[in-house]
Amino acid sequence: MDLLLILTYAAICIAIFKIFKIPLNKWSVPTAVLGGVVLIGALIFTMNYNHPYSEVARSYFVSTPVIPVVTGQVIEVPVETNRPLEKGDVLFRIDPTPFENRVKSFKAQLVSARADQFRASELFKRNVGNRRDVDLTTARVDDLQAQLNIAQYELDNTVVRAPGKGFVTQVSLRPGMMATRLPLRPSMVFIPEEGHYFTAWMRQNSQLRLSSGDEAEVAFDGIPGRVFKGRVKEVLAVIGEGQVQPSGTLISFTGSPPPGRVPVTIEIIDPEYEQYAALMPGGSYGQAALYSKHFHHVAVMRKILLRMAAWMNYIFPFH
Repeated sequence: MDLLLILTYAAICIAIFKIFKIPLNKWSVPTAVLGGVVLIGALIFTMNYNHPYSEVARSYFVSTPVIPVVTGQVIEVPVETNRPLEKGDVLFRIDPTPFENRVKSFKAQLVSARADQFRASELFKRNVGNRRDVDLTTARVDDLQAQLNIAQYELDNTVVRAPGKGFVTQVSLRPGMMATRLPLRPSMVFIPEEGHYFTAWMRQNSQLRLSSGDEAEVAFDGIPGRVFKGRVKEVLAVIGEGQVQPSGTLISFTGSPPPGRVPVTIEIIDPEYEQYAALMPGGSYGQAALYSKHFHHVAVMRKILLRMAAWMNYIFPFH
C-alpha cells in the first residue's frame, strides 16, 4: 500500500509539474518530496492505528480427546476417519471378558450374601439371633451391590461411543492395542460438529480501536483473491503471555519478551463463504482487517491493501 501511495503521489506531482509548467529547482522538488512524506505518512499512520490489520489469523476448533473409562485390549475399531457420526455411534470396543467375569463374581457373591441376610433376619425375628448379625449381613449385601454396579458400569463402557455429532480424525487405533484411561494418552481425537472460530491476533498499539460489533474482513491463504465480510464478535479479555499458574518456580524477568497480541474473534457473515466453509480445514491461516468508526473514510486504503494480499495468495502464500 505504501508503494502504491508513493507511485500515485509521484504521478500526481508529475502531472502538476507538466500542466502548470512548474520549474524543477531546489525549491519545488524538495517541497513536493516533503509534502509527499507528510501526506503519505499521515495517511498510513492514521490507517494503521484506526483500522488495524493482522497477518496472523487462524480458524480454531474444539477437539475432544477420547479416553476410555476402563483399560483393556482393543478388539474392534469400526469407526472410519472423517466419517460423520451421530451421538452413540461405536468408536471402538475393548475386550469385555475380564469385566464380564467380574460382574459374574459379584453376582454370585451377592446371592450368597442375600441368603445370609435372610437367615440372619429370620433368626432375629425368632429371638435366636442378634441385631448385629442382621446389620453385618445387610452391610455386606449393600457393599456387594455397589461393587456390582461399578463392575456393570465398567462392562458397559468397554464399548466406547461418540459423545455427540461430529467425526474422528486421524484414526491410528488398531485391534490388539491397549486403550488406557490415562488423561495424557487419549485413544482418539473427536471433533464435535460446532463450526470453527476465526481469531485474529492484533497488535496492542491499536487496542483502543478494538470493539465488538465493528466491521471486519477476512482473507484466507487457501482461497486466493477472495475477501469475506465479517464483524468483531469478541475481544478476548486475557492474553496467554500473562498467564500465571501455581508452581514451585517464581516469576522472573529475563531479557525483553516480545509483546503479546490481543486475540479478536471474528464472525464471518458473508453468505458467499458458505460454499468454501466445508473445504477449509480447521486451523487454516488467513489475514484480517478491522474497521473502526474513527476516520472511516481512510478504511478504503486498508480494504485495498487486504485485497492486494488476497490476490498475492495466488503466487506467494506469505506476506
